[in-house]
Amino acid sequence: MDTNEKKRGSARPVMLGTGLVVAAVAIAGGVWLSNGSTAGAATCEARPEVAQFIDDAARGELAALLPSSQWRNYSDLAFQDANGDPLTLADFSGKTLLVNFWATWCAPCREEMPYLDALEAKYGGDDFEVVAISLDMGTDGPTAAGLFLEEIGADNLKLFADPSYKVFERLRNDAVTLGLPATVLVDTGGCELGVLQGPAHWDTPDGHRVIEAALSL
Repeated sequence: MDTNEKKRGSARPVMLGTGLVVAAVAIAGGVWLSNGSTAGAATCEARPEVAQFIDDAARGELAALLPSSQWRNYSDLAFQDANGDPLTLADFSGKTLLVNFWATWCAPCREEMPYLDALEAKYGGDDFEVVAISLDMGTDGPTAAGLFLEEIGADNLKLFADPSYKVFERLRNDAVTLGLPATVLVDTGGCELGVLQGPAHWDTPDGHRVIEAALSL
């Protein structure tokens, strides 16, 4: 058995909430499809050594994080800020990003959000940001997302949203995501480093190890 097989097959010692367990089981059969298509996606230079570096860091709680094999470029990924003004990931150039896709109607997303908020509190700054993009649809979608973040005291996360749902459709069409929540780790140039299907406890030593590995590149 090789190292990756041992890592992927190892037990995860952190106890998850019911919603997280259900989501993890639901995506288990399809998780290996996450990097299976490049249709319509711009690409970056392939860096196999970086993929191996990320894969080596992704253990325990983050064992389901798959390193990129397609090297998609997400600089043009479009969404909006809390004021409804348009943004793309290119506006965050120079930062390593953890881009999370979530919605208030997604129970595992709601459980995961405090961990993302804590991760932003620990690492957020000039070099890193958690970009949590709400996919609550319609004109009231961003309002609902903002109220939820206030309700749980997620003071470190900025409100980003795509009420059109076009962002998620693009990712799904490219076989990047299968459902919510989904997270893409992106380097300073907008290039995909890894994809995680489903939720995770990011504010743990396992999550910190992945972020610090990405920041060291």
